[in-house]
Amino acid sequence: MKYLRTPDARFAHLPGYPFEPHYVTLHDNEGGQLRMHYVDEGPRNAPVVLMLHGEPSWSYLYRKMIPIVAQAGYRVIAPDLVGFGRSDKPVAQSDYSHGRHVQWMHAFLQQLHLKDMTLVCQDWGGLIGLRLAAEHPEYFAAIVAGNTMLPGFPLAHPAVRKVFGPLRRLRATLGFGSWFAFSQFFPAWTAGFVLRLGTTRALPPEVRAAYDAPFPSPEYMAGARVFPRLVPSDMRNNRAAWKQLMQWQKPFLCVFSDRDPIMSAMADIFPALIPGARGQLHTTLENCGHFLQEDGGEAFAETIVRFLQEQQSRAAA
Repeated sequence: MKYLRTPDARFAHLPGYPFEPHYVTLHDNEGGQLRMHYVDEGPRNAPVVLMLHGEPSWSYLYRKMIPIVAQAGYRVIAPDLVGFGRSDKPVAQSDYSHGRHVQWMHAFLQQLHLKDMTLVCQDWGGLIGLRLAAEHPEYFAAIVAGNTMLPGFPLAHPAVRKVFGPLRRLRATLGFGSWFAFSQFFPAWTAGFVLRLGTTRALPPEVRAAYDAPFPSPEYMAGARVFPRLVPSDMRNNRAAWKQLMQWQKPFLCVFSDRDPIMSAMADIFPALIPGARGQLHTTLENCGHFLQEDGGEAFAETIVRFLQEQQSRAAA
């Protein structure tokens, strides 16, 4: 598998991102190897919070949240998906698939010997992370889903029909359709530009540049450009994952935003289908767009800390 590696100089002096890089080496499933980058902050023996980003972002998206959660006494692991951030970037779009990313992330967790984690996932972080949780529940103690979804949920289920009616379906369909068309037919978009489209707050030029840092040229963006086409893929395994998630009894918290044109319409699906989501204090962050880590990162992090502390209190009682 041919890949590109973004020069380290591209990541020097990024605003608000002082974290030391860490790396693991993964098999690329074609006889070669790929390097995956991750942030590792907080006490090494503390409970782990795994933060998975989506596209076209990278672990920089969590820069406001990592210190808050780490300072609360948790170990925060924030990897860059293959094709993004400081991780290696296969150059052929055919090298990317939903299933392959689940496999790579599973190998990553195995190498770090992580267990009893709280998964925090947004956008494609949920498509990958929720599959992992369903297929390997022994790794996870809890889940926090933020502006994400796993395709393949049962549309005919009475609980889904109740919370995801025709108007919500239309809103989500139109929202994703607009993004899909833009991503595939507008050739010159950049990660920084997309982050700005998906936020309610203005992003300073240096922050937009930080999102562009992993991609020195279009050749580096195969993953970012193909991911929208992969959303409806691997549906057989997604449906199998939903069967497991509909039996998930561990704590499951939703933190969605009110101004996401796609995911806001889906915020009630998890509580309707997942046993562990029932009775949780699900949160809606106001005046936040799709990238709620940018628009409301501090509030998102504080919500996660309260959720974790509440679970610890219940376990100790």
